[in-house]
This record gives sequence, structure tokens and C-alpha cells, in this order.
Amino acid sequence: MEVILRQDIDKVGLRGEVVNVARGFARNYLFPRGLADEATPARVAELQKVEGRRAKHEAKTFEDAQSVAERLGQIELRFDVKAGPTGSLFGSVTPTDIADELWERHKIRVDRRKIGIDAIKRIGRYQVPIELFQDVSVEMRTLIVPEGGELPPEEELEAMETAEQPQPEPQPHAELDLDELDAAAAAQDAELIESGELQPSRQDVESELQEDEFDRAVDAGTEER
Repeated sequence: MEVILRQDIDKVGLRGEVVNVARGFARNYLFPRGLADEATPARVAELQKVEGRRAKHEAKTFEDAQSVAERLGQIELRFDVKAGPTGSLFGSVTPTDIADELWERHKIRVDRRKIGIDAIKRIGRYQVPIELFQDVSVEMRTLIVPEGGELPPEEELEAMETAEQPQPEPQPHAELDLDELDAAAAAQDAELIESGELQPSRQDVESELQEDEFDRAVDAGTEER
């Protein structure tokens, strides 16, 4: 079914957009939480009027867009938000939030659909790309700051993000086959015998003597031939 979003929803759409979603998703999630309204003809018509009024303030020509780009290049937006100890936000900063902030603070209207970011979910310093017109884009400095504080240095931000990443599970040691184990044990015994730390047993000595006698017998038989 078609609904009008009342908020930006990750992987669904931006506020004010008409999107098609599963009926169960709308009935059981979007509507009870006030995140969307059913897209009735009357609501869609009202939405189109609002979008039309907004569009009047957007850049209409290449020259207009260049002028707006120069202004945006000098702006630094700041959002003070609630965040956890590792820098993750309790919520997010969305393209619509950025478009609304630009209008409220600077009276610059941009199409939120042309703001080239997904929802920002961590504190930090961002360069937000905005397409203003064909062949006219700009990156705007945006700070996402923990409420009641300031942004730490970049090295600390990176360390906080790394600490939040799940640690890889230890890999089991590869099992050695029996031949490799026997070879490793024999090599270790040889080193210990050579160093005097391990004396060969009587059985080992007798076994080696028998092997020597066998080798001599084979050699003798070969010479007789």
C-alpha cells in the first residue's frame, strides 16, 4: 500500500515521500508509531502543494546554484545530539534534518533527496555532499556533537568506533596429521639427545643396532652379487 512518511526512515524513504510498503508493515509498525499516514488523494494533493512552495526557494538556474554553493561552502552546520560513550547516537541525523536546519538557520532551501548521505549514526565531523543543479555540487561541513560536550580529536573518534566493532572469534588451531606429529616428536627427541638432556632407552639402542645389522647384511649381499 502507499503511505506518506512523516519521518525519514532508513531504507524506506524520506519524510514527505510517498512510498509503497507492505500492508502489514504499515498497519503494525508505521501507523501505530506515527511514522506514516495512508496516502489518500487529499493528503497527496496537500503534499504536492507543500513541495511546490518549497521548490520556489530552490535554485532554478546554473547561476543560482553556483551562488548557493558558495554560501553552503562557508557554512558549518552543528547538531548537538544524545550519544552513548562510544559515540553512537540515540537516533540519527537524516537528510531531512539537514535540509530543515539549513532553511531554519540560513533560509537556504535544498532538495533533501539531493543530499548524498544516509542517516548519520555517530558523532563526528562530516563533509555532506549536496547536488544543487546539474553540474553544481558542494560539500558542506557538518558537526555531530554529543549533547553538552565537544567533539574529541579524530584519533579518539576512530578509537571509539573501533572499540564498538565486534571482535573476531578466535579460530581453532588446525590439527596436525599423525605423520607431522611423529616427525615433530622425533626432531625434538634428536635435539634433546644431542644436547645430553635425553638418553636413548635400551630398546631404542637395540632397535638401532638391529637396523644397522640389517643394513650391513643387505650391503654384504649386494657386494656378493
